[in-house]
Amino acid sequence: MKIYIVGTGMDGAKTLTREAMEAIRKADVLIGAERMLEPFKSLGKPMFAEYRSDDIERYLLDNSFITAAILMSGDCGFFSGAKTLSNKLAKYSPEVICGISSPVYLCSKLGKEWSDCFFVSLHGKKSNIVRNVRAHKKTFFLLGGDVSPAEVCRRLCEYRMGEIYVYIGKNLGYDNELILSGKASEFTENDTDGLCVMLCENPDYEQFIPSGIDDEKFIRGNVPMTKSEIRTVAVAGLDIGTESVCWDIGSGTGSVAIEMALRCVNGMVCAVEKNLEAVSLIEKNKLKFGCDNIIVYSGDATDVLNQLPVPDAVFVGGSGGQLSKIIETAVAMNSNLRLTVTAVSMETLFECTSILDVLGFEAEITQIAVTHTRKVGRHTMLNAENPIWIIKRKCP
Repeated sequence: MKIYIVGTGMDGAKTLTREAMEAIRKADVLIGAERMLEPFKSLGKPMFAEYRSDDIERYLLDNSFITAAILMSGDCGFFSGAKTLSNKLAKYSPEVICGISSPVYLCSKLGKEWSDCFFVSLHGKKSNIVRNVRAHKKTFFLLGGDVSPAEVCRRLCEYRMGEIYVYIGKNLGYDNELILSGKASEFTENDTDGLCVMLCENPDYEQFIPSGIDDEKFIRGNVPMTKSEIRTVAVAGLDIGTESVCWDIGSGTGSVAIEMALRCVNGMVCAVEKNLEAVSLIEKNKLKFGCDNIIVYSGDATDVLNQLPVPDAVFVGGSGGQLSKIIETAVAMNSNLRLTVTAVSMETLFECTSILDVLGFEAEITQIAVTHTRKVGRHTMLNAENPIWIIKRKCP
């Protein structure tokens, strides 16, 4: 059986490539979601309205077709089900035919270049909207599910980014196509939903990942905070990727959580803190630094750990006397996680290394003693901070 997986562009007709049309004409059967099949009903071919890979595979096994064309919206390489489908039908060696994707189409309508866009799918997701817009000059959102253009705009306004310029595309390629543009603050109550995409432009985007952020830039209150120099070493040692899931246990003001979140722009940070004043400070710093990929958990770590997603990286700045339970729970969820613990006392250092020994892990131990300077009259005096131990699980 010859199988084509065909990207049909925006509406399945006007933006269809000649190669795609030829594959559709050759096919004995057309398969796809109902709206994908609609433009081709006049061809009089057998059709199977289905988009789920398992059901498509079963249908093809139950029937004897020589050639089949499976129709996908937009382009097969842009947040498409084509990858899953290709793997499922690998024994047939399906041929993938590209189509015109929604960012290419929208940007051509706007007269804008799309090669410098950062692409995000919000299908089934609600977070990382602000973090992506803060981190990129142009962010293209493929919307769906519960996330509408109005929701994106409300989130931007919540994080004081209502001046960001946005472009909203609805029903692209269809007769009722609608393209809107303006400031995010102008569309918080817009009822645009359905097949929507969105482009956000941020000329003041972050052109580097901040590291070792000055302590004074955080909203601090009377809550302990991991200081800049210690934070820099601790976060760097966790090798946080763009899609990492991180835990910050005993988050305090959230300074470590912020620097984690700046790195895992498409991941998430779980900040766990039992002090209610500290919880409030984390929320405030989360807003200040545009980190909507931080989820704050209020309560004792041992009470909330089982609610957290499987971590890739864990930082423990405060354990409330539950260090063993915290580490054991994290390791049980992911035996390959990257772990860093800070200690200000010899007792905590001994406890942490003992826990790692029992678990069969080798510890890398570093002591950092930071000394700043201050002016006293005409003299420059030294102002030493307490030494800090950084205990890192040595990964193979």
